[in-house]
Amino acid sequence: MPKKIILDVDTGSDDAVAIMTALGCEELDVVGICCVWGNLDVEDTTENTLRLVSALGKDTPVYKGAPTAIAKYLERAVKEGLKPVIKDGKEVRIHYKRLEGLEAETDKRAEEMDAVSFYIDCLKKTKEKITVITVAPMTNLGLALSAVPSIAENIEELIIMGGTDRLGNVSECAEANIWHDPEAAQIALNSGVPVTFVSLDATHSASLTLEDAKKLRELGTFSGKFTARIIEQRTEFDSAFCGKELDRTPVHDSLAVCAAIDRSVITESERCHVRVALSGIADGRTIIDRRDVPSESNCVFATKASHDKYMDMLLKYLGK
Repeated sequence: MPKKIILDVDTGSDDAVAIMTALGCEELDVVGICCVWGNLDVEDTTENTLRLVSALGKDTPVYKGAPTAIAKYLERAVKEGLKPVIKDGKEVRIHYKRLEGLEAETDKRAEEMDAVSFYIDCLKKTKEKITVITVAPMTNLGLALSAVPSIAENIEELIIMGGTDRLGNVSECAEANIWHDPEAAQIALNSGVPVTFVSLDATHSASLTLEDAKKLRELGTFSGKFTARIIEQRTEFDSAFCGKELDRTPVHDSLAVCAAIDRSVITESERCHVRVALSGIADGRTIIDRRDVPSESNCVFATKASHDKYMDMLLKYLGK
């Protein structure tokens, strides 16, 4: 029987790959896609998701969610040093307002129910536990758990693309999905739900190459060609941002979906206690307790993944 999942996204380039992977996998039953602010405003993440699901010919329901973080955004509203990235006289981005390669319009509309209400309604009524995969700020889930804590009992597992042990992206020490709404992440950690972090360290360890993009394009499918463009776009951005030519880029979000399908794609992880820093220079950092006598573990934290296994899974699920 397929595993029932809720996928929470801020689509976004790598979110698009996560959606295509999930919808291309017969082992998953995507009962709903929830959209939230993050990479872009929630109006744009929702519209991108609707257009992509429509292009895939799927009828999966899409729910528009929270437009901002649970707590007042304060200094998180300013990302120091994030200036426009220019290449050959034009700005390049990792997430454009509209995903390229999709129809300009779609008849598909978001459900009338908002994403937070959907979480509550779905998890209260379900007869079997549901796996939740968040590849975006966790605002929708955090609000739902705060409103009705008992829904945690019907979550089989929460798989989070987020957090970091060694790396940072949005700040020196924090990963963007957690940094955008650290309070929501801490609510989830406090809920008692089994949690697995697919961290920034793990996604970087399985970065996809321009050669991988070529293989995906050769599949000849919409999803394969679309993902190839995303790898190339992200590599172009990373190269311009770093000031040197690169041949690979982390495609974060679909790794979390692959981990839900087959955990063997994760090659290194530890059971540990994590809490989220909520202020100061470490704001949004996932702090692993490595004291001699640590607090009781509350999650599994993945730090490495197999590139080859990840790529094999993408070739399989994007080849349909």
